[in-house]
Amino acid sequence: MKLQMIGCSHHNSPLEVRERLAFSPDQMESALNQLRQQFPDSESVLISTCNRVEVYAASDIDASCPSHHELVAFLAGFHGLNPMDIFDSLFERTGEDAIRHLFTVASSLDSMVVGEAQILAQVKQAYELARNADTAGPLTNFVFQAAIHVAKRVANETAINQRRVSIPSVAVSDFAAQIFERFDDKRVLVIGAGEMGEETLRYLRDEGAREITVCNRHSERAIDLARRVGGHPAPWEKLHEVIVAADLVIGTTGSNEWILTADQFRLIHQQRQQRPIFMLDLAVPRDFDPAIGDFLGVYLYSIDDLKQACEANRREREKEWPKAERIIETETLRFMAELNHRATGPTIKRLREQADRLRQEELQRLLNKLGPIDDRTRNEISRSFDRLVNKLLHPPLESLRDEARSGSHHGLLEALVRLFQLKD
Repeated sequence: MKLQMIGCSHHNSPLEVRERLAFSPDQMESALNQLRQQFPDSESVLISTCNRVEVYAASDIDASCPSHHELVAFLAGFHGLNPMDIFDSLFERTGEDAIRHLFTVASSLDSMVVGEAQILAQVKQAYELARNADTAGPLTNFVFQAAIHVAKRVANETAINQRRVSIPSVAVSDFAAQIFERFDDKRVLVIGAGEMGEETLRYLRDEGAREITVCNRHSERAIDLARRVGGHPAPWEKLHEVIVAADLVIGTTGSNEWILTADQFRLIHQQRQQRPIFMLDLAVPRDFDPAIGDFLGVYLYSIDDLKQACEANRREREKEWPKAERIIETETLRFMAELNHRATGPTIKRLREQADRLRQEELQRLLNKLGPIDDRTRNEISRSFDRLVNKLLHPPLESLRDEARSGSHHGLLEALVRLFQLKD
């Protein structure tokens, strides 16, 4: 039984790397299908958010689970990259470390904004996508259901996500507020109609924004979101026109290429007549060409520029960290014990079934030779056979359980299978 993961996050990789490795919603299904084709005897789940890309693989048979290098090759190949160019930007975890990491991620302790609620929803969505693509299975189901349980424990038993704070809330409340004293007189444009765009709009409404425009490639989604937040939809072909009129522009699409280049913005900048514009690029990959920030009167910030505000958020919650980490550690150890029990359970069952079958055969052979005997004698002989078998099996099974509890059951497990010639 093996669990392998690789990934990158805001902790260890710059935005330039993360955006090259990110999966758009349309790419997720294709990537999962490719994983299933490349590793047909392994289960897999993909997590791709603004701040992380992670690939999880698991298999009951160690040799069937893709290795660290194989997952790097998959990730690079899917995005048309050289594996050596991204290898040092990726971290890897196996076994218990992978479980602990996933529990930490789902509980938002690994997030840029500690305590944000969005990551748990994203983990759930990643798991559901894998189930729908038929790449999840018994092991990954077990792992991700446990992660969801741990995240709920952390949320319920600590104050780690009280005053729930997400990247959009930090962007609006702690960042845009440094540029604008008020929002009720500002023209706001949100590009993208997904969860990030909707959440950002809700925070802007709370801050007083009233004149809101939503622009999205699919007009029906822009219309639907604008209706829900009290804004106005704009057709995609009018994007440059509404940017000219806007005071605050927020990009949340995650398009595979820039939706606004520096050359395209040059004409927009001329039409704006140097009126200041605040631009938040919350998308990964980025929506706006970074060179746009060099224009006079343009204040362009990417998701990595939010780190300072997010670190302040982290410090406020540090006192809750020990409590949350204790929950994660307790749940990790409990999970590993149960996982190892699941791994050894089938072998123990087969050994006991084999021993019981042999006991029955030898007992019946003896009783046939003895001829007629009373029930008391028959029962005593049967109990003696039971005690003998249990005493013979107790030492190896107890050693196997001890080794499983320590997390390294493979040696004895394989030895028992070979010594007793146990068949599946």
